[in-house]
Amino acid sequence: MDPVLLSRIQFAANISFHILFPAITIALAWVLLYFKLRFNRSGDAQWMAAYRFWVKVFALSFALGVVSGVTMSFQFGTNWPGFMQVVGNIAGPLLAYEVLTAFFLEATFLAIMLFGSERVSNRVHTLATVLVAAGTTFSAFWILALNSWMHTPAGFEMRDGVAHATDWWAVIFNPSMPYRLTHMLIASGLTGAFLVAGVSAYRWLQGDRKPDVLAAMRTGTYLAALLIPVQILVGDLHGLNSLEHQPAKVAAMEGLWKTERGAAAVLFGIPDEQERKTHFEIAIPKLASLYLVHSWEGEVKGLNEFARHPPVAPVFFAFRLMVGIGVLMLLVSWATAWRLYRTGEPGTRHARVLVAMTFSGWLAVLAGWYTTEIGRQPWLVEGVLTTAQAATTAPGAMIALSLTMYLVLYAALIAAYVSVLFYLARKAGKEGPPEEPILGTSTPALPKEAANA
Repeated sequence: MDPVLLSRIQFAANISFHILFPAITIALAWVLLYFKLRFNRSGDAQWMAAYRFWVKVFALSFALGVVSGVTMSFQFGTNWPGFMQVVGNIAGPLLAYEVLTAFFLEATFLAIMLFGSERVSNRVHTLATVLVAAGTTFSAFWILALNSWMHTPAGFEMRDGVAHATDWWAVIFNPSMPYRLTHMLIASGLTGAFLVAGVSAYRWLQGDRKPDVLAAMRTGTYLAALLIPVQILVGDLHGLNSLEHQPAKVAAMEGLWKTERGAAAVLFGIPDEQERKTHFEIAIPKLASLYLVHSWEGEVKGLNEFARHPPVAPVFFAFRLMVGIGVLMLLVSWATAWRLYRTGEPGTRHARVLVAMTFSGWLAVLAGWYTTEIGRQPWLVEGVLTTAQAATTAPGAMIALSLTMYLVLYAALIAAYVSVLFYLARKAGKEGPPEEPILGTSTPALPKEAANA
């Protein structure tokens, strides 16, 4: 049992489980703020009803994200001691900033969001929602700053084999950070949008036709329809940045074995690293050169140019899965948005498709994550530290045991999360129509002056 491979699989399992929940909470916090602001402006009870349902989903997702995040952080010491030994001077402060500026902010004001609607003023309750939404984005900022630095390290120097920061601005705003952060935030937006639209469509199919259900469904669908073309543009810019700083990753994504002018875009194929070719290839001539270097005859470096390059097949297939889901998101969101705009309701067929797409954002995020992280191999920190150098020397059997336990636990938690989510949806469908909420009072009998104090 190879300890390096098992450690990689274990960390991949942990990060794959963990990232599912921040991908929801980052976007859902802003959706909740939208619901709250619409209620504040219109006084329409449907928006507060939508808020009250989805804040429960946010709390559930936040709890699982916290638990899995703590578990994941332990692995820096247990499975990857070389990581902190070499780059801990940079990774440690960035992780600490995330806790101090983001996690504490979210954890503190989430309680007010959940339990304070009738205990604090409407203004304070809205402010708490703003701060939680800001906290989720701050969290993404710091984590993506560290992750981007691992891909495109800058602002440091090596002393006796240890990285020391020389320019924190360059460390944080390294060359890939703006593209990676923007790409991830929009991916979170799409994940949250399809979750909101899909669960709302499920409630609608169950016969729950209350105004807040349709309001949430329209919000999720329109948000997805707006974000997906923006994500395509940002993804293209991110790809160009990767071509500049990580050309081996792009060559693996494209399945390009040798440097070519007028490189074809491979739509499908089966990469074979031993034969250095792609079997059953379906390609469009010269298209890769056009979108990568913006010239039909532009030169694109192939894998033959690099002494070290990532494993091709996982990067190749993960990239196509991400793009394929993105195209499907575009078609579904635009078709459903048009239907909602014209008729005000989704119809049974569109609603079923939305339910099927409920967790499509999860699949796209994981596919994108695998593309970028496997595409960095064999480096843990590009050009500085390899994965093998940072891995533990613990026996493989011990890692295999903990990996098995993680997988069993995570499978159970995923099943529980999905079950509780749809249980909440069914339970909400049995409740009556939304009543006018009383915000900013400890009891309904308090006078308005006291409520606004």
